[in-house]
Amino acid sequence: MRAASFIQRLHNKKPKLGKAVSFSAATGVILANSFGGGLPLWFMGATKILTGAKIADATVIRIADHWIRSNNAVIDNLLPKKDWRINLPDNVRPDGQYLLISNHQSWVDTSIVQYISEDRLPLTRFFTKFELIYIPIVGQAFYFLDFPMMRRHSKEAIAKNPALKDQDIIEAKRACELLKDKPFTLLNYLEGTRFTPEKKAKQASPYKYLLKPKAGGLSLAISALGSQIDGILDMTIVYPDGKPNYADLWKGDITRLGVDVRHIDMPKPLFDAIVAGNYEKDAEVKAEMFTWLDDVWAKKDALIDTMLAEFATPKAD
Repeated sequence: MRAASFIQRLHNKKPKLGKAVSFSAATGVILANSFGGGLPLWFMGATKILTGAKIADATVIRIADHWIRSNNAVIDNLLPKKDWRINLPDNVRPDGQYLLISNHQSWVDTSIVQYISEDRLPLTRFFTKFELIYIPIVGQAFYFLDFPMMRRHSKEAIAKNPALKDQDIIEAKRACELLKDKPFTLLNYLEGTRFTPEKKAKQASPYKYLLKPKAGGLSLAISALGSQIDGILDMTIVYPDGKPNYADLWKGDITRLGVDVRHIDMPKPLFDAIVAGNYEKDAEVKAEMFTWLDDVWAKKDALIDTMLAEFATPKAD
């Protein structure tokens, strides 16, 4: 704690040096966790895959939880004073099963999700490309932690062989179903990519702060898991001082941040139709899904305006 206090004072007296020290300390923690936890992760992950042992699965999750808690400890103790305004509903729990949708601005977003989730929400997973499995440590961690890893086919390949589209859907559902017997927060960035003004202009997005939402990933998750989930959560994240890069987080440059998480309800007939697998089969169901998402996204756009305006007034102590 003395070291943490010293680094925080350093940020006030010598900001450049404070940033360098925080970044170095954070890098050290991340590397130590990656290499120190890599071998146990490999061993227990392989044991889980080969034997299906629940203790191996639980140990893999504990390793991931340690990584996340270590990163969060760096944020709490080694970064300067922060004005982070975070709102989560009271009726969420770490042993629940949730689908989480969010806007997406930066690589930092996922670290922020992990930060706000500690002891409040289950371990966050998200859809990722199967090819990432070949990245040392990180790729295998995704695999052992049952991240939905998908072998996506290009539009050109699907055009030549339409059956590949069905294979993508089947693979996505199979990947989601791995989570059925455990707590999870399945994160889906509905915009499909990080927001930039150039992307917004290119797609003629009708929203002020958002790209158009895509429905496919959320519909797949609902189809595979919807009958048992505890709810759909909507996260809105804002960076009042501009979109940060990943290094900015660990240098302590993100001094202001807004996060709002709330439950949202989908009309039951629509939800039931998607659970039944009708999103891909019924054009009316698909149109209704996009109408619902447009309403969700319009409200999120207005909420971002409100959250940014609130930062114009300093937070009361």
